[in-house]
Parts: sequence; structure tokens; C-alpha cells
Amino acid sequence: MLLHPLPWPDGKKMAAAITFDVDADSLIRNARPEDGHLRLAPVSMGRYGPTVAVPRILETYRRLGLTQTFFMPGWVMETYPATVEAILKAGHEIGHHSWRHEDPMSHSDEREAELFGRALDTHVRMTGRRPRGYRAPVYNATPGVIARLIGEGFLYDSSLMADELPYLLTAPAGELIELPPHWGLDDWPPFAHFEEIGYLMPVRGPSDGIRAFIEEFEAAHEVGGFWMPVLHPFLTGRLARWRVLERFIETALEAGDVWFAPLEAIAGHARANRDLLRVDTVGEGAA
Repeated sequence: MLLHPLPWPDGKKMAAAITFDVDADSLIRNARPEDGHLRLAPVSMGRYGPTVAVPRILETYRRLGLTQTFFMPGWVMETYPATVEAILKAGHEIGHHSWRHEDPMSHSDEREAELFGRALDTHVRMTGRRPRGYRAPVYNATPGVIARLIGEGFLYDSSLMADELPYLLTAPAGELIELPPHWGLDDWPPFAHFEEIGYLMPVRGPSDGIRAFIEEFEAAHEVGGFWMPVLHPFLTGRLARWRVLERFIETALEAGDVWFAPLEAIAGHARANRDLLRVDTVGEGAA
């Protein structure tokens, strides 16, 4: 059961958004600033995302008639402009995902404001519009980040985990729609093997790793919920893994009762149904 169910557009039973964080080689460069550029294996692993996996993913979306959401750090956008162009040309949303995937907990809020603004300027220059949504690196949104999103007029955040459905996030500065992720729908646990940044997961087979996402979908479908995997092109965009997920998406579309939409549209729908949303509070003094 869901405590605060939402009606979905056109009589659809549930809402779904397949989201990709296009971090590319920002991860190794942050983890090893002294010599990350010399570590060609992890650099190449990251570069696989925007140069090989994203075109594969976009082709699937084109074939299936889907528009979805990609989150990109500003540095990645500037480093891979052709990837940005391809995503935009296909009609997809690009959300704010920091400057170079720096963890907001690793520096002061003043430094975070500088990096956030630099990435925001990149979005406006390269996409022609301000992003409507944000996802924090490693989901580490802080009260300062939430206040900044509200102050900059963002519609939604997708970093916090207080529900399975969109909810209203309130703070002293105002409010946002929260589109909650959780680790059970993240491809890092089943697929990340990245010694240089301290992740040595036992890599699972494609069907085994994707099965967790499918079971999450089935549970959400049963109760009319919201399904939002958080994926990385250099992980799930690999050939065999994407084939498994692609075939599942085809099956979900054939059923005809799932609303697949970019996060901006889902957040807008949640905002239009604001009175039905669960409310959670962040900020000084909040529990």
C-alpha cells in the first residue's frame, strides 16, 4: 500500500522514469586529482559512458518513442558537447548534477555555491534554458543545497529518500518537489567495480543485477507507484546489461498502463497535485 497515492495522467496505473547520471571520467579525476589523468583504464571506463553508451541508450529511446532524463555535471557537459547536443536533439531533459561531481559534504557551502553557479551557467549556455531539476553527487544534498535550489527556482530535487512517491520538501526558504531515489534502484551496488574510488563490488551478471530493478518495478506497478532507477551509462549502458533492461522496457511499454516521462513532467504533475503529497521538512531544527 501507499500512504499518499497519486492519480497518474490518462488513467495510467503508475509513473516511471529511467534516469542516467552521465558522470564520465569526472569520478577518477576527483578521486585522484594528482594523477587521475594518467590512469587510463578508469578514464577510459568513464569516457565509455558519453561516447558509446549514451548513443546506444538514445537509439533505444528513439525506437521506443521515449523521452527521459539525464543528469550531467557541468564539467562533463563542457568536455562532451556532442553528447549534450545528441541528448537535446532527441528531446530529453538534462538535469543539474554539480560541476564535476564533487560531494557537497567535502567542502564549505560557499565553495558549493561557487561550483553550483558555474555548472548552472554551463547549463544555460549549452542548453538555452535553466535546468528544472537537480541530483546531488552521492545523494549528498545539504540544507544549503536545498536552499540554493529553492532560491534559484528549481522545480524538483532527486536526492532524498523519505518516500517511494514524489513528495513535497519544505525548508525555511520555500519548497520543492522531491522525486526520491533509493539504493535498491541504483546500479552502483550490482555493477560498480572501481578500485581507485574505493568501490569493489562483486560484479553481478546482467540478468542478476537488473532483476532487482524489475522486482522494484513489479512492486510499484502493483500499488500504482513510481519507479525511477538511477543508472550510469558506463555501468548499465554496457551491451549485455542494456540488452536486458531494454527488453524489460519493451515489455513494460507493451502493457500500456505505465506513464514513462522525464522527471520534469512527473514533478510538474506532482506540483499540480500538491495537496495530495506527503510533506517532509529539512533545515535547521527539522527532525
